[in-house]
Amino acid sequence: MNYSTSEENYIKSIYHLRGDHQLVTTNELAAELKTRPASVTDMLKKLKAKKLLIYERYQGFKLSPEGKKVALGIIRRHRLWEYFLSVKLQFSWDEVHEVAEELEHVTSKKLIDKLDEYLGFPQYDPHGDPIPDQQGKIHAVKQVVLSEWPLMELAEVSGVTDQRSDMLDILKHQNISIGTKLEVKKRFSFDNSVEIKTKNSPAFIISEQVAKNIWVKKPGT
Repeated sequence: MNYSTSEENYIKSIYHLRGDHQLVTTNELAAELKTRPASVTDMLKKLKAKKLLIYERYQGFKLSPEGKKVALGIIRRHRLWEYFLSVKLQFSWDEVHEVAEELEHVTSKKLIDKLDEYLGFPQYDPHGDPIPDQQGKIHAVKQVVLSEWPLMELAEVSGVTDQRSDMLDILKHQNISIGTKLEVKKRFSFDNSVEIKTKNSPAFIISEQVAKNIWVKKPGT
């Protein structure tokens, strides 16, 4: 079954709010989509009628198994397009999201599967987010936020939580991207900022807020 762009945006937003197994409220979804709760209520009725949602009165709603399947399909398309734009067309990682937001609504399964094959079946998009496979399975990786990484232990950047352009601009300015190897040299108790060192640059300081948005893992895992 095909769904409208608006319906797909709602389904994806519910999934990102952990709506596949935890209840999401109308107000939470309205805030996420920057729209009125009344508009959200109308759409939720449509999605429930299509058996994409499970609703618990006065508590909230979550995606049904079919709704989760649809959400993962949208996310798969989005992240494959981000990878294609970044790797094949040389878009910077702060440019790919907006374009992929449009391309994710191209629903041809054959096209997406061919794109996946053409790209070599990548497991992660340019921001380090896992790409669901054809069955909706996601490859999990053990990672922690940089603010909690041990001192003097080599780490590899594996993801970014806040993918807004101003956050990505900070990382780009410091030459930090997915795959960057670095060490945490020192933490400052005054404001919890951290000093980090990458291979080809002098040590520099980033704020606690930035450090909490960078995911790292052991290199090679």
